[in-house]
Amino acid sequence: MKDWALLVELGGVVLLLAIASRLAARYGFSPIPLFLLAGLAFGEGGVIPLVTAEGFIEAGAQIGLVLLLFSLGLEYSAHELVGSLRTNAVSGVVDGVLNFTPGFLAGLVLGWGATASLFLGGVTYISSSGVVARLLDELGWMGNREAPTVLSILVIEDLVMAVYLPVVTILLVGGTAGSLAGSIALSFLVVGGILAVAARYGPAISRAVFSHSDEALLLAILGLLLLTAGLTERLNVSAAVGAFLAGIVFSGAAADRAQALLRPLRDLFAAVFFVFFGFQIDPGSIPSAAPAALLLALVGVGTKLATGWWSARRAGVGPRARWRAGTALVARGEFSIVIAGLAVAAGLEPELGPLAATYVLILAVAGPILARVADCRRAAPRPAS
Repeated sequence: MKDWALLVELGGVVLLLAIASRLAARYGFSPIPLFLLAGLAFGEGGVIPLVTAEGFIEAGAQIGLVLLLFSLGLEYSAHELVGSLRTNAVSGVVDGVLNFTPGFLAGLVLGWGATASLFLGGVTYISSSGVVARLLDELGWMGNREAPTVLSILVIEDLVMAVYLPVVTILLVGGTAGSLAGSIALSFLVVGGILAVAARYGPAISRAVFSHSDEALLLAILGLLLLTAGLTERLNVSAAVGAFLAGIVFSGAAADRAQALLRPLRDLFAAVFFVFFGFQIDPGSIPSAAPAALLLALVGVGTKLATGWWSARRAGVGPRARWRAGTALVARGEFSIVIAGLAVAAGLEPELGPLAATYVLILAVAGPILARVADCRRAAPRPAS
């Protein structure tokens, strides 16, 4: 392998990602679809397949996944997760039934097995926390009455993922009914144990890790993060879940500083993660997956609109706010790709990767557009009398 070729290929990928990010910011949508398209272009069967940089990007993608989920965990505390679960459990159940079921049934209709259908159900179920939070901020919806409802649904979805991902990962490994039951019980024990530690000792751990030295704090947090992700992966609980739970442990000044310090690294390696997912998909398989993905996307728009409308109505807000809540939840993104990536890496179902990629491409673009349409529907101010 020639060092110059590796550097040239990496430089080209990073520059393309920079252009994609600027385009997304310019036109006000998530850069995730453009990152996926870059992966399709540089992967096998793409326009310019990479030769020497693929191994580096694969390692970078794993780091990106860990940083992405850790940053998401930093947004919550264990008490907030439990509080949202208690207050909005009914909305969470409605969200799960409306949005998981279409994907699961679609997998069965396509002739996939139950395990592959469970993965597709996960892809269609969960909204993109990153895209939704960014939308709420950019559109000035954070102070709206529907915002707590939307954020509560996101919190519940992320908490569900902390249980869902270990379970489907264990199903991929396979084994006897007894071993599967034992592994699932172990995953629940690990997740519950980390949440309990976060609730009781999170502030103390945060104070112990906190340092006024950026270098010391960054190294300490990265060390704990990678150790937690690695150990949970060893227990078949998934490094993504371990990273998410590690983020929940930190709070206060340590969490705030960690977010600021890790943001550049997270953005870089998260982009690499989406590119690597695109690497694994043959662009030639996209056209055949497009009809099913488009149909699922149309259903997905409707089910998220229904989820937001019903949940916001239950919270006592008006029709326009219910519409905004529904459109805010439409976008799918990082977790959908995480779920599909696990299945693709395991070789579970060849059609799942292209279908999931096309589905996310459609809804990561459609979600922000629908939200902006909803924003334009605000009542015009009455003329002064």
